[in-house]
Amino acid sequence: MPLALFALTLSAFAIGTTEFVIVGLIPTMASDLNVSLPSAGLLVSLYALGVAIGAPVLTALTGRWPRKRVLLAVMSLFVLGNLLAWQAPNYTTLVVARILTGLAHGVFFSIGSTIATGLVAKEKAASAIAIMFTGLTVALVTGVPLGTYIGQSFGWQATFLIVALLGLIALIGSAILVPSNLKQPPATKLVDQMKVLTQPRLLLVYLITALGYGGTFTAFTYLAPILEQVSGFESTAIGLIMLVYGVSVAVGNIWGGKLADKAGPIKALTIIFTLLAAILLMFTFTAGNKITAVATILIWGAFAFGNVPGLQVYVVKLAEKYAPNAIDVASGLNIAAFNVGIALGSWGGGVIVAETGLMNTPWVGAIIVVLALMLTRFSGALDKRSVSADTTVKVTV
Repeated sequence: MPLALFALTLSAFAIGTTEFVIVGLIPTMASDLNVSLPSAGLLVSLYALGVAIGAPVLTALTGRWPRKRVLLAVMSLFVLGNLLAWQAPNYTTLVVARILTGLAHGVFFSIGSTIATGLVAKEKAASAIAIMFTGLTVALVTGVPLGTYIGQSFGWQATFLIVALLGLIALIGSAILVPSNLKQPPATKLVDQMKVLTQPRLLLVYLITALGYGGTFTAFTYLAPILEQVSGFESTAIGLIMLVYGVSVAVGNIWGGKLADKAGPIKALTIIFTLLAAILLMFTFTAGNKITAVATILIWGAFAFGNVPGLQVYVVKLAEKYAPNAIDVASGLNIAAFNVGIALGSWGGGVIVAETGLMNTPWVGAIIVVLALMLTRFSGALDKRSVSADTTVKVTV
């Protein structure tokens, strides 16, 4: 594999770290910035909103730019955003920094797969994409807990400085190693994206994605304050618990992909959403004890991101039928739906914390996931009805 691919992987690692590391630092940041926990949690929502906007809109606007120029531009924006967060004198500046880095995140993952496949022979395309996305998995397993530890030990600003330096190394590596003559794919127009959004079946899956992810982040955004205030952990232990969660996520993501391949997306999502809702509800009762809290979090991680492969496979499957000329667009919009779910879930969790308290976030998150489960079953029923109708038409003909 070419060295340029590892520059992309390092970019993915830095981006994945900056997205999720803030979850472990929310109590520290809230205290230091003199804002409420919901206001600190809003930094998760606004980042995700930046991703949701950046992925479809900015990717379309830069569609005619050479891929390397877009890559260098978004990584420069990412570095600047994290440097701004490092030096942020107040909460408002930090909000701006998070939105900027979110915009960069959205564009990077929209073009990253295209660039990765352009670096290798056609038969190695899938492996190239897998290597690049390994950066995200490693970020969850190592980057987030290490970033949390650094933030707890040296101040949250230090975490953003380290991430900015990682982004700068990735930027320099990409500038040197990524070739300038990459194949230019057809520009994705906003009009094509709007056409995808007129397909009711795809809209239904996007809603399932937003609810399934949003339910998790209603509680996950406030995991650190729950562990400190309810479970009784010291702030220095949060990084280690995030490590446990990250390892579980990595295992769950692989398991979720294999389950979706073997059982099909609807059955896989039914199993995962059912277990995810159950574990969120369970956390309402287990959070008060250190041992049961960590055990629940270990199981939670396995299901929290296990729905990603099934949802992506399902979107592509439906896009092949209902939007065959815009499969990549449909898949990209599902990534935006994930981040809309994160934004709304984090915001909703903040409202719950402000109005009723921390420990109402897990069971409310469970209810949201149950809604995703119900819509999944409904979508599966529509699939069966569609297959039955197609069979009837063929027999008639």
